[in-house]
Amino acid sequence: MDRILQVFQNELTCSICRNYFVDPVTIDCGHSFCRPCFYLSLPNRSALAHCSECQKAIQQRDFHTNACLKQMVLIVRQGSLWHFLRSKDNRCRIHMEAKQIFCEDQRSLFCLHCSTSQEHEAHRHCSVEEAAEQHREKLLKTMCSLWEKYCENDRKLNVETVTSRSWEIYVTSKGEAIRAEYDQLSPIFYSAKHHHLERLQREGKEIFDQLKDSEARMAHKRELLRGMYMELKEMCHKPDVELLLDFGDILHRSEAVCVHMPQPVKAELTAVIIPGMIARFDSSHKVISLYPRKAQAHYFLQGDLISLDIGCGLQGAPFTFPQSECFLYWGASIFTYGKHYWEIEVGDTWNWALGVCCDDWIQGNRNLQKAFYLLGCAKNDMHHNVFTTSPLLLQYVPKPIGRVGVFLDYEAYVETSTMNPREELLTLYLQLQTIDYSSHR
Repeated sequence: MDRILQVFQNELTCSICRNYFVDPVTIDCGHSFCRPCFYLSLPNRSALAHCSECQKAIQQRDFHTNACLKQMVLIVRQGSLWHFLRSKDNRCRIHMEAKQIFCEDQRSLFCLHCSTSQEHEAHRHCSVEEAAEQHREKLLKTMCSLWEKYCENDRKLNVETVTSRSWEIYVTSKGEAIRAEYDQLSPIFYSAKHHHLERLQREGKEIFDQLKDSEARMAHKRELLRGMYMELKEMCHKPDVELLLDFGDILHRSEAVCVHMPQPVKAELTAVIIPGMIARFDSSHKVISLYPRKAQAHYFLQGDLISLDIGCGLQGAPFTFPQSECFLYWGASIFTYGKHYWEIEVGDTWNWALGVCCDDWIQGNRNLQKAFYLLGCAKNDMHHNVFTTSPLLLQYVPKPIGRVGVFLDYEAYVETSTMNPREELLTLYLQLQTIDYSSHR
């Protein structure tokens, strides 16, 4: 019988913490763990994880509670609790009866006679068994909310870390693009070029310092959240009576850790007009009529960077369509020579993308590799991301409002035909970044 009981208890024990399951989950391979232990054992939310028992890859990350295991653990806990409550160590010294009533106000155990006495009759009472389960469920609910905060902070920290690591490179490439544009202008704009680059460097350093400070605050908050989560987990694993007596203010402290969550820096450089740039393009200005055509939806996918479905409505108002289909605008003109400049009205919308593509992409199977999107804007939480493609990069500039200009230099495309077509358009992207987005002429 003892052997059977031991096997039964082993089946209800988490192999990570060696305690009875708390909110048990069963993963892909069939092994079960406490949910808190399983979460804390994962390297992070994006890396491939493996079962600590059999080392098989874990494909899924969000699991439902194994209700059967949870009920079995509850029965075992109740058995242990009743064994303690009926022991000699748990008898009231006055009435010599088992202390089976928990007083919420004094956090003490009383026998039935003591709990109904005049001294304690106004206090909140319930059975020890009921109180233990209520407190454990409160802990689990708090842990669920705390873990969501932890994951949210961890995601924002990853974004902040990537941004800070690439920020100096981005500012440098931005400066090179600005210099290239000013080099095509008259020397009288030397002073404007100097102030423009000086402002870029000043803003770049200020934002970089903000990013590093934000990254440090998020890393500190991550440690606080993880430490609090582990403390809640340890409390959950305590025997019922010990849990009730030691509960204290742990819920209030958990709430305090979750306030003042650090928010990511809005890394955004001020948009500055390069004198005469749009006027230079006006010589190539074209009026292009666009006609809508229904096509399969297309996506920009790059981890957490962009994941959206972009299209345009019949009235020219860009917006995000359902994933099954969307409208894409095709230009009526076919470009085979010359320089062309046109403007597209995007208004104050959040989700749109514009660009050019090869003719065989339209007529063929619409291979996304031959679609040369130039610029896009996508809503992300309460903010926005402006991005360019080939390669897909975030652009830390204000959200374009009004008209967006597109300059296509087909002659330069032909002259550099030895290059990869996607590399040829990279110069065009850099030019687009410096166009005035606010429709000032």
